Amino acid sequence: MDIRAYNRRAWNKLVEDGDRWTVPVDSDCIRRAKRSDWQIVLTPTKPVPRSWFPDLRGTFTLCLAGGGGQQGPVLAAAGAEVTVLDASDRQLGQDRSVAARDGLSLATVEGDMADLSLFADASFGLIVHPCSNCFVPDVRPVWRECFRVLRPGGILLAGFANPVRYVFDDERLENGSLEVRHAIPYSDLTHLDDAERQRTILDKGRPLEFGHALEDQIGGQLDAGFAVTGFYEDRYDDESDPLSKYLPTFIATRAVKP
Repeated sequence: MDIRAYNRRAWNKLVEDGDRWTVPVDSDCIRRAKRSDWQIVLTPTKPVPRSWFPDLRGTFTLCLAGGGGQQGPVLAAAGAEVTVLDASDRQLGQDRSVAARDGLSLATVEGDMADLSLFADASFGLIVHPCSNCFVPDVRPVWRECFRVLRPGGILLAGFANPVRYVFDDERLENGSLEVRHAIPYSDLTHLDDAERQRTILDKGRPLEFGHALEDQIGGQLDAGFAVTGFYEDRYDDESDPLSKYLPTFIATRAVKP
């Protein structure tokens, strides 16, 4: 199966369905960002600390797998020179829509988060990578490419899922039963049989997901050459996610290229 092509179609469908991660920010959010009153998230609810960011004015910024009209337009309104890369053309369309509506300048590129070969070495001063690497089977190439395209002193802000999210049986979890079923690292392609994958993912048009070990999520950044300088955890703030009642299941990191 062509994972990237399938997930592109799935995310295009999520745009049509109005999934929360595909709904662009409104014009009031952009007006406030132009006055330096802004925030973005990498994980479900907790804003990224402003101290994690460099001075955005004129900073070449890559929103990596960050389409949807949420992070990119806000950063552009705050003064960054923004490029948004995403596998979904419909997600990128949300960024272009906000830019046209609110008079912003940003670039959009349809591509693969694990292959940034269209960008030269040291192209960016900041990479913003919201929770999205759960949609690729191997996260380490993502970190290596981030390191390559950042200039020395450049900053990588990344959000990702704690792999504990993938340990439990999904169908039972939805009914409030925490039944341990899967080993980590997790893959929808290998941990589910054909019938279950068809019923729970393919028939519903959901993206294929992969639960990466923390050794690959955090250790992979260190092995790529980054120095991790910031860390926090997050969770959903409503009843839609049973696990959030017990522990935070998302992580954000700040890493610097020496």
